[in-house]
Amino acid sequence: MLKIEELEKEKIKDLEKQYPFILSFFENNKLDVKGYKEYTFQEYLKHFTQEEIEEWAIDIEKMKIDLEIFINQMLEFLGVEKDRVDSITIIAGKDKYGNKENFDKLTINKSEIISIVGPTGAGKSRLLADIEWAANKDTPTERVILINGEFPDKSLRFSTSNKLVAQLSQNMNFIMDLSVKEFIELHARSRMIDNEEEVTNKILEAANELAGEKFNLDTPITGLSGGQSRALMIADTAILSTSPIVLIDEIENAGIDRKRALNLLVSKEKIVLMATHDPSLALMADKRIVIKNGGIYKVIETDREEKSILEELERMDTIISKMRTNLRNGDILEKEKV
Repeated sequence: MLKIEELEKEKIKDLEKQYPFILSFFENNKLDVKGYKEYTFQEYLKHFTQEEIEEWAIDIEKMKIDLEIFINQMLEFLGVEKDRVDSITIIAGKDKYGNKENFDKLTINKSEIISIVGPTGAGKSRLLADIEWAANKDTPTERVILINGEFPDKSLRFSTSNKLVAQLSQNMNFIMDLSVKEFIELHARSRMIDNEEEVTNKILEAANELAGEKFNLDTPITGLSGGQSRALMIADTAILSTSPIVLIDEIENAGIDRKRALNLLVSKEKIVLMATHDPSLALMADKRIVIKNGGIYKVIETDREEKSILEELERMDTIISKMRTNLRNGDILEKEKV
């Protein structure tokens, strides 16, 4: 819970950036903060003269308390406090044969990318479900999931509105009759974002950097290609979603700039779990979890040698991407040195 002692020392511009909804507090209390954005809230309150305090019946101490209550109530309502996840820790359970998994515990920090590899049906979805519901020896694997090194409370475990994990599935098929702009604005309003236009443009710009073919705000979301849909959802998840953990399933088939997509997500301090069969994507991760027989078989940290292999794979990917573009443009392909 935030205390007024912390809040009153923050510059007003920083408060607005961290808590956009604070603008409604200023408006409702008829506090004109224009020209005072570089002031702390405490300094701003001190600028009132005694005559103004008496004339407008300003209660400085009550104003501080009201701000503290307002921000904490809004954070509670939006679920933001619950979504502040710096790390998740997976404590070993068992595989489908009842054998202990081949590790003791694994801690994953925000802005880390973890790839999940293994045969189809090996148990990747079960691992995700354990993380999503913060398992506590009450799932078939008997794993335990800690949030920030502690057992999460029940309100986080069983909440239907504050999801730990945002999932981006293989096929993003929209059925709503909305434009891209209307879709983004709908999500922005549900998060009570004040600067809708700015956020909407930011998401569109990020999505177009990821997509192979650009689109605009007036494009119907039902008219987006698979790659465009995936690009829009990744940008929307990175910028608007409060879910601290993101799972991407088989991003190699998404028709987007995979590296930029991952960089966008981690730049927003998300924990990214990526199920993949692509060697390049697996090596982009900081670590990879190998699933076998329903359990975690290995946890491998990507070392320098594998990073050097990644450089070669990326070079080959660049050549393939260039050839793909040439094919689309109707050009004749020429042999390139690999």
